[in-house]
Amino acid sequence: MDNTITSQQMNPFDKLLDKLCLTPVGLLGLVLLFALPYIPPFNQEYMLRWLIYCGFIAAMSVGFDLTAGYISIVNFGYAAVSGFGGYTSALLVINMGLSPWLAMAAGGITAGFMGLIIGMISLRLRGIFAACLSWFFGLAIMGLATKMVWLTRGPLGLRTPRLFETDSNAPFYFLMVILLFLIYLACKLIVRSKMGLAFQAIGQNMDAARASGINPVYYRVFNFTVSCAIAGILGGFYAHFYGILTPDVMHTSKTVEVLAVAYIGGRGSLWGGAVIAFPFIFIMEIVRSTLSNLPGLNLVIYSLVLILVMIYYPGGFSYFYDTHIRKPKNKVLRYFLNGRK
Repeated sequence: MDNTITSQQMNPFDKLLDKLCLTPVGLLGLVLLFALPYIPPFNQEYMLRWLIYCGFIAAMSVGFDLTAGYISIVNFGYAAVSGFGGYTSALLVINMGLSPWLAMAAGGITAGFMGLIIGMISLRLRGIFAACLSWFFGLAIMGLATKMVWLTRGPLGLRTPRLFETDSNAPFYFLMVILLFLIYLACKLIVRSKMGLAFQAIGQNMDAARASGINPVYYRVFNFTVSCAIAGILGGFYAHFYGILTPDVMHTSKTVEVLAVAYIGGRGSLWGGAVIAFPFIFIMEIVRSTLSNLPGLNLVIYSLVLILVMIYYPGGFSYFYDTHIRKPKNKVLRYFLNGRK
């Protein structure tokens, strides 16, 4: 007898969760994120600033995982594309008087267009060749931002208007959580669609996917473009939160940070990196602030944790969750962890 529950048989709460691509535990986690600024000691401004950066890396990891986890392309220029969106947004506000909100959207569009160009050139290649070519494009973008001092002010930094005229970090934090959820939801809906099935087929075996009628170049370029557009929107947020942009935001080390979170969280899960980012990046910020005389220590820790994950749990946290946590015998707990899908 088939015990599968159809959408017509679901109660309204389960239907809502299904549309939001959440489980009950995921909804609880989202509520907890919104409640954090009211829970000591996280209500302190410097901690809120750390949490905003955690949310930024979490959202970046979701966009990064859409490409790395589903079409098996590691975009080493991801931070550079995000920075490109940030500079576009900042310059539109400074030079044309555009609203920062509209400029963020424009940053996403221009970053997506940049991703389209990079994708059309690099994604005809495979594996490490495509990854290296995207990295070279990222280095070129960073080099232009450094040398075009007349436009970007280069290493001196470009001062940008903030989204909210307030000294409090709370509005930025809530906006970051909303952006994180919307990015996750958009990526999850794409993955659930027929296009998502094509992504997975290409990621598993491109030749078999081509033999079954899928155009790998079209789907890979589309995936890459969407991922870069997400990075551009987040780059715009970064610019209008911190209020200053330097070419360092495009550095490969920033991409490595996103890559580490996505891989530790679990490739191809989307939610894994978002969950891991908050505790992991928060701890890294504590390490960075207390051991400021040891620059680069966070990158060493990233590499060590990645090595341990690759040895013991190559699937990352999401694999550990699926194999050891998600299938308890208690029915109530199983529903709480999985929902009715």
